[in-house]
Amino acid sequence: MIYHTIECLIKDGINPQSIIYLSIDTPIYNGMSLEMLLNIAKKSLAQLPTDEGFYVFYDEVQYLKDWELHLKSLVDTYRSTRFVVSGSAAAALKMKSDESGAGRFHDFALPPLTFNEYIHLQNLGRLIIPKKIVWNQQEFDAFDTIDMTQLNEHFIRYINYGGYPEVVFSKEIQQDPGRYMRRDIVDKVMLKDLPGLYGINDTQELYRLFIHIAYRSGCEFSYDEMSQESGIRKDVIRKYLTYLESAFLIKVIHRIDANAKRMQRITQFKIYLTNPSLRCALFSPLTESDKSLGSMVETALYAQRIQRDDEEVYYANWKMGRDNGEVDMVGLDRRNQKPAWAVEMKWSDRYYEAPGELKSLLSFMEKNQLRSAIVSSRTRFGAKELESLNLVFIPSALYAYLLGHNTIEQRR
Repeated sequence: MIYHTIECLIKDGINPQSIIYLSIDTPIYNGMSLEMLLNIAKKSLAQLPTDEGFYVFYDEVQYLKDWELHLKSLVDTYRSTRFVVSGSAAAALKMKSDESGAGRFHDFALPPLTFNEYIHLQNLGRLIIPKKIVWNQQEFDAFDTIDMTQLNEHFIRYINYGGYPEVVFSKEIQQDPGRYMRRDIVDKVMLKDLPGLYGINDTQELYRLFIHIAYRSGCEFSYDEMSQESGIRKDVIRKYLTYLESAFLIKVIHRIDANAKRMQRITQFKIYLTNPSLRCALFSPLTESDKSLGSMVETALYAQRIQRDDEEVYYANWKMGRDNGEVDMVGLDRRNQKPAWAVEMKWSDRYYEAPGELKSLLSFMEKNQLRSAIVSSRTRFGAKELESLNLVFIPSALYAYLLGHNTIEQRR
């Protein structure tokens, strides 16, 4: 993104000698202040411009201690210069910039690609056509496809490779996505960024826990079970989960009961990878018949929505006598904390033919007076009425595309 920005500046007529790019993790820059690096860069220019109108890019800024104080000083000193800083552990960067850069800094999180963006970057928009759907007694804009088989093939490719532009565009990287994503993303964050930011001593322990989570993305976890299976103390696991969330590698989703009440004591929760292609990087690509594909479809659907900052998303799970059940995704209304919507995520068309088998979802809807709910399918589109309840079936790939589209529109 930085390189693209520099390219656009040059195309817009900005003097290339007014554009400076510095990567802070370069070993010879170790310990140098941002201003010192800026002065060295300016001296190295063949024709030294004035101090006005520079565009300065600092990459991997998290490797400089107290970078936010350095940046605040630069912003105050060089009023006509634009500064852009980037780093991989974005939550820690945002925390520091909020503390020191009030009114001076603007923060932008750059999450993994949505399926909508993947389709756009691959020039596959011809597969998508507009469609209206009725949900909750209202008509909404949605999408259909001219070729469901082809769209599903691309959806599986997105699940395997689609989170990062480099992988999307490079057939060479797709031959061995694990090497690229492990080296440039997982290993870098796990073995370098997080230990440096949080003082983690046992990086292999953190890595082992992440591998365990990645393989079971979308499953329900508890601190007791994770501690027993990994041999890591529960208090350490709590810290590690916070660190992994801060690095945007995982998202912890909390549980509500059948009546949408939140648990006062958190003992069980679900964990999703923020990007399903991380699993492919650590293990192997999934095929359409793979047993694990269902949980990664669920991960992909969650990944489209959890980029939004303003939503409270939960899953429902309850055990009350003989009444046991689970609903994959529930949104609570912030005002009254009542369910506003519910989604059951399936990589199957079976329930379109037998909607009555969705007993947990139907029970949850009745208990919480939800008139409509969404069920994702493999290929089937349509609505089913069961007494007073309405189920809207949408193919998972199209639902992912719709969620990604709506996420981007909300940000706009």
